[in-house]
Amino acid sequence: MSTDHDLRTLESRIGELTEAWIAPQFTQSTRSTQSDGYSGLMPAVRAQAAASNAGGKRLRALLALSAFDAAQAIQHGNPESPESANVSAVSARTAMIDLAAAVEIYQTSALIHDDIIDDSDLRRGEPSAHKALEVASGDTRIGTGLAIMLGNALATLSAHVAQEALGMLHNQVEGLRVFLAMQRDVAYGQVLDLSAEEIALDDPARLAAASLEVFRWKTASYTAIAPLELGFLAAGLAPERSHRHAVRIGEPLGIAFQLADDLIDVQGSSRSSGKPVGGDIREGKHTVLLADALQRADPADRARLVAIYGAPCRTDAEVRETIALFERTGALAQSEQRIAEQRSLAFAAIDSAVDDIAESITDSVTGVTGVGNVSDASDNDSTSPYAKACAASILIEGCSRLLPQSQRTTRMRM
Repeated sequence: MSTDHDLRTLESRIGELTEAWIAPQFTQSTRSTQSDGYSGLMPAVRAQAAASNAGGKRLRALLALSAFDAAQAIQHGNPESPESANVSAVSARTAMIDLAAAVEIYQTSALIHDDIIDDSDLRRGEPSAHKALEVASGDTRIGTGLAIMLGNALATLSAHVAQEALGMLHNQVEGLRVFLAMQRDVAYGQVLDLSAEEIALDDPARLAAASLEVFRWKTASYTAIAPLELGFLAAGLAPERSHRHAVRIGEPLGIAFQLADDLIDVQGSSRSSGKPVGGDIREGKHTVLLADALQRADPADRARLVAIYGAPCRTDAEVRETIALFERTGALAQSEQRIAEQRSLAFAAIDSAVDDIAESITDSVTGVTGVGNVSDASDNDSTSPYAKACAASILIEGCSRLLPQSQRTTRMRM
């Protein structure tokens, strides 16, 4: 399937699933409260559910689809070929679209809560959910409360959609366990993220280590590891193998993604990122960028950074000054290097995963048919060099979407 087609399908399906989940309850509640003098905020929450779930790059969903398609390519040959487009395969991929959509719906719920924690005004260039609902209600407290409930409702919806989709795919029980564990890991990562704010700035090495640990739990878990593992499981790979390869590919990939996101925060623009430039600095957030700058700075620059971050708030001028300090100390270049290192780990793991999955399928073929060696089994499409190259290409494309343009690759494996 083409990426554009998948994006259109995902966008439409996410809207349908959200409407189907939210509409009946809200329609009934609106009818029952119209005569009770309530302010009628249900329609505003319903509209915000649709608005919050709209748009975005759908990177996590596309990565899950890439893992599914790559595994299918190894097992059944090229998934683009007419011969592989049988009824069961088409039905399975339709269910996989819903499973991928569930990951995106959960992403929306997490972003709504994250924006409340960070007090962010913008999301994807539009008012964040709690700010939009604050306007609708005319009250900051009520707007925040409504957004918390909306985030909870969408998290529940995501689990419902995942459960329904997994019922038509392989490894249903294990897949649901992975989906729910993803939500637990993000919550744990958020706790670690808030805890990192308590680390003193006179210990930048500890701060960098803590921030990278947050990346593993809060970002890598649901940005890369879970989407990959869900795609592998849904295609029928064994749970142990699915988990191992998802972690080996997804952990460095997710760390690289978050490092790049932190760079965008200081190098991008509100128009391109949909968020205020320097948002992490304004919040006084303790990031890897800050830790690297503190470690590399001379005493005067280090003292200035500590003073800026020690203040109750930061002005626009101080945000610009901090970004300049990140540049001057080499912290930005250090993050680019970190991203390159993590990318190399992820892409090496892709090669290893493709070889291992193909080998496992060959072993399965020889075990069932009694074929005595790998060369005798190589006539099977699932172990052909072309099938392996196709699978590697699919995974590389899916993983590359999470990386900055300069860190991407179109390498084909033959």
